[in-house]
Amino acid sequence: MKKIVILGAGRSSSSLIKYLLEEGKHSNWLITLADFDKAQAESKIIGYQNAVAVAFDIFNETQREALIREADLVISMLPAAFHIHVAKTCLDAYVHLFTASYVSTAIRELDEEAKRKELLFLNECGLDPGLDHMSAMQLIEQIRGKGGELRAFCSYTGGLVAPESDDNPWNYKFSWNPRNVVLAGQGVAKYLSEGYLKFIPYHKLFSRSQSVFVEGLGDFDAYPNRDSLAYREIYGLEKISTLLRGTLRRAGFCAAWDVFVQLGMTDDSFQMKKLAGLTWRQFTDSFLPKESGMSLEEKLANYLNIPLKGEIMSKLTWLGIFEDKALGVKEASPAQVLLKLLEEKWKLKADDKDMIVMQHQLDYELEGKIKRLTSSLVVKGEDPVQTAMAKTVGLPLGIAVKMFLQEKIKARGVQIPINKDFYDPILSELKDLGIAFNEKEEELKNQ
Repeated sequence: MKKIVILGAGRSSSSLIKYLLEEGKHSNWLITLADFDKAQAESKIIGYQNAVAVAFDIFNETQREALIREADLVISMLPAAFHIHVAKTCLDAYVHLFTASYVSTAIRELDEEAKRKELLFLNECGLDPGLDHMSAMQLIEQIRGKGGELRAFCSYTGGLVAPESDDNPWNYKFSWNPRNVVLAGQGVAKYLSEGYLKFIPYHKLFSRSQSVFVEGLGDFDAYPNRDSLAYREIYGLEKISTLLRGTLRRAGFCAAWDVFVQLGMTDDSFQMKKLAGLTWRQFTDSFLPKESGMSLEEKLANYLNIPLKGEIMSKLTWLGIFEDKALGVKEASPAQVLLKLLEEKWKLKADDKDMIVMQHQLDYELEGKIKRLTSSLVVKGEDPVQTAMAKTVGLPLGIAVKMFLQEKIKARGVQIPINKDFYDPILSELKDLGIAFNEKEEELKNQ
């Protein structure tokens, strides 16, 4: 019997847990689901005899070591900052580790020791990162296999709300960590455009979004992720002239979100005190210069040079930032105050469905012709638990775990799934599960 420990039973873990529980019934796996909230973990394993739920505190070293030493394989679905604690314990206990998170520098430094101990530490095997890597590499190798030379690679992903559940003017609801949405893009975005390095500071990021069209869904806003340049080496694209990875939102979202960036409401670097009793109208006014003879709405529109009666103001009004309603907090950063409001307004309802959209655009030259391959993925969730986000984060990871326990993966050390041994079988099974890309190719005029 193989023993699997899953750390974290949050919203992105649901499909992973269900997949492993079902596979475990036939493969003789015992699954321990550990979460700080034991009740939440118990709710995810109802009806399964091959699983147990336990309360878990990542900072309880004795408990962490005891739990991991009993396992053959550990899956960490905890916040990324906690993975290093799990990884070091796994090294000491000679236990394999799988995560859906980006490889941190601290984790990468464990590569040599993991290889020496014949351990696999697989990271970036979720949605983004994960499914984006695997689908991109399969396309890149497909083009190279027929002799094509890549000229441009652009990749976009968005966690969104399905059209049938889209009932607010922002065309957005939370399907993953809300805090990460509020803090998204902070830093400097770096990418390549036609051979030139491009840098966009945070305060300009949402005002410089691009338009991306997805067949059957229409136009989206796309803003660059923080560091696209790192993927030149990861994808073997050192000679490419255009390289950009970005995030998708519905058209019009970025212009409205830019209001919060310009006002400073996404700032998480300081605490605002004495907020008790303050209304949203007063809070919003505190970020604007003093002007006489203007309403708050007029003052904001004038300060940011946006139409008073336009779409942006309609979105802001719907959120309630001009209302005489108490904030409901005593002390918080501006980002935390904004997050509280958004968690109320952008919450998935009981019958709502979310949606994942991913698109790759690859321009390449073959036999003197310039072609563009566009590969698009659209996945809808079933409900607020088995979401599209949970599916696309959890199923690639679950399939990788199954492959490893079936001894179909021989790699060791700190890895990400960018070679065929990983991505071909994972993408094949995902297609069987209804997660499949649609490809379209067109010839471009020579440039």
